[in-house]
Amino acid sequence: MLEYLRGLFGGSGYAPHGYCLLWRPELIWTHVIADALIGIAYFSIPVALATFLTRRRDMVFSSLIWLFAAFIMACGLTHFMSIWTLWHPDYGWEAALKAVTAAVSVLTAVALWPLIPLALAVPSPAELQAANAELTHRIAERDEALRLLRREQAERERAEAMLRQSQKMEAIGQLTGGIAHDFNNLLMVVSGNLARSKRLLGTAPAEVDRALDRAAEGAECAAKLTQQLLAFARRAPLVEERNDLNTLVRSTLDLVLPTLRGIVFDLDLAPDLWLVEVDAQQTENAVLNLLVNARDAMPTGGRMLSQRATCPTPRTLDQRWSLL
Repeated sequence: MLEYLRGLFGGSGYAPHGYCLLWRPELIWTHVIADALIGIAYFSIPVALATFLTRRRDMVFSSLIWLFAAFIMACGLTHFMSIWTLWHPDYGWEAALKAVTAAVSVLTAVALWPLIPLALAVPSPAELQAANAELTHRIAERDEALRLLRREQAERERAEAMLRQSQKMEAIGQLTGGIAHDFNNLLMVVSGNLARSKRLLGTAPAEVDRALDRAAEGAECAAKLTQQLLAFARRAPLVEERNDLNTLVRSTLDLVLPTLRGIVFDLDLAPDLWLVEVDAQQTENAVLNLLVNARDAMPTGGRMLSQRATCPTPRTLDQRWSLL
């Protein structure tokens, strides 16, 4: 084995390749230039592949590309070795280099064939473009559907707001007759006491004070009634605040009781209710609708009862309205 290697790499007894070309300069330099250009080109290709692979570490077949780069590098070395053997008969080293190149080429070819089906399964640029176009189209359809959904939701919210406002105006219309009558009576109290005060200006001051106090009380009641009516009819967003339900119920009753003619009303409120976060106007509106519906259900009169519900918790927010 040692003798074989010594004979292979010894180089003694061989003539350089230029001897076969009769040392003709035109032939020798043609081989030199051609092999040099091919070798340089072969060396530049692996450098380009290595630069690409280091910057794109997500390549699927990177191992095969590295193997292909090694094969091209070995091919380039064989061409530079051909230039060397024109003047130096180192054919053993050239054979060894060709053997390494052959091994790398065979390994590259063996690794390439199983990867062909996988490479064919990779989508082509045209397929990727078509998929991107389809995805863009679906995204546009989704955005359009979302836009239509938002517009429909906004229209529905506007319709619900208009419906609530119309219901509120209808309730106000039902209360207009009784409220107008009572408001007129309050104004008569104010005007009568003011007229009496004018007549009593020259008499005892105590009588004048009592008359003026009654006038002020009547004006205050009229103002309160007007403010409740305006607050009930105002368009306003929900404002959640801590409120006492007993206070809200009583204020609503002060507004509607004058219209409950012929109806006896019994009020039974829990004295220890917790404060709750509600919109005061909407809560009063709900209670008012219950009272108006109960009044309409008893056109000939009757009795209206507010009864506390039995609950294991000592402080309860639950109330039931029942009609007798």
